[in-house]
Amino acid sequence: MQEKLRQIPSVSSMLMNTRISNLVDEFSSEVITKIVQNTLSEIRSTTNCTSEIPTISEIADQISDHVHTNWSNWPRNVINATGVVIHTNLGRAPLSLESMKAATDSSKSYSDLELELISGKRGSRQVRVSKLLSALTGAEAGLVVNNNAAALMLGLSALALEKEVIVSRSEAVEIGGGFRIPDVLKQSGATLVEVGTTNRTYVEDYEREITEETGAILSIHASNFKIIGFTSTTSISDLSNLGARRGIPVLHDVGSGSLLDTTKYGLAAEPQPQASIAAGADLCFFSGDKLLGGPQAGIVIGRKKYIEKLSRHPLARAFRIDKMNLAALTATLIHYLKEETEAKIPVWQMISATSDDIRKRASNILNKISSNDLYSIEVIQTKSTIGGGSLPGETMES
Repeated sequence: MQEKLRQIPSVSSMLMNTRISNLVDEFSSEVITKIVQNTLSEIRSTTNCTSEIPTISEIADQISDHVHTNWSNWPRNVINATGVVIHTNLGRAPLSLESMKAATDSSKSYSDLELELISGKRGSRQVRVSKLLSALTGAEAGLVVNNNAAALMLGLSALALEKEVIVSRSEAVEIGGGFRIPDVLKQSGATLVEVGTTNRTYVEDYEREITEETGAILSIHASNFKIIGFTSTTSISDLSNLGARRGIPVLHDVGSGSLLDTTKYGLAAEPQPQASIAAGADLCFFSGDKLLGGPQAGIVIGRKKYIEKLSRHPLARAFRIDKMNLAALTATLIHYLKEETEAKIPVWQMISATSDDIRKRASNILNKISSNDLYSIEVIQTKSTIGGGSLPGETMES
């Protein structure tokens, strides 16, 4: 056994290997030396009488592969050939060129992120984006945090801490990654009160459960599944009327949401945040990196008094959006104001593309790829989906 262990190369001999010395030149000498030591230590601890001791060259290859695999820039660009437009595992919505430039520009120099240039006083990073959201949705004010789950957590924590929140049983859902609405309510300090049944819930069900302990009524759009058949749901308009009459804020989480009317593209109707506000919701929550076509963000719009309350909550700082995503989101929203979404925003370029457009692109790719003995390639008619928890069950010609 001792003879086996003596065959393991020394650290100094490993550092003299060309591949390892190249790594030392490229990265930190101290860090590469530590990796060599750890690798040799692992070989030593797993060696037994029947073990084959790797050569210096083999160990160097192993270390080099490890370093270049784990220390290269990440995430890497990939081609989305899944047929899913907003693929969560592939990073959701790609940004427009203008949004990418805005993010880059904000990162390479100082900016007026939280400074009033005229007065010289400290400002808020939310002022500009709030005005854009108001212009697009008709809401009194808006607030942006780092993702929609955080936005909902913030809203519940600020408005319903140690109070009850009424939710339809059909809407106490899991939205992905083990993120469940009942768990969010628990973490926010609110108590879940379920009403109705899985398939049918009426406004009377909500009203029966209102007490002095009620902090909010919460409606969650079922964005990643469908319940069909013998069903009944309560409209935001009816909930808002109830909330206004009983002095209880109504919160509406539309998930992805869409500022554009998706029925114009041959799809089912995705909830529109502006429609939620028009129907009387006090706060509406939606995502930035789904059908909006922007960066990851959680967007809250609604009544100014509630937006201000959320803004003052300690979690608003914890969930604060960074300057690069804020810049990219601002540029994305400006596309909507200029009515140039189909021309500029990749998600809407894809959704608005015709089958002929896609066939031409596929044919161009086919002409650049040669079939061989391992595979053959052809263009066929198929279906694609939106993805990203948007429009479940809906497909598009592709």
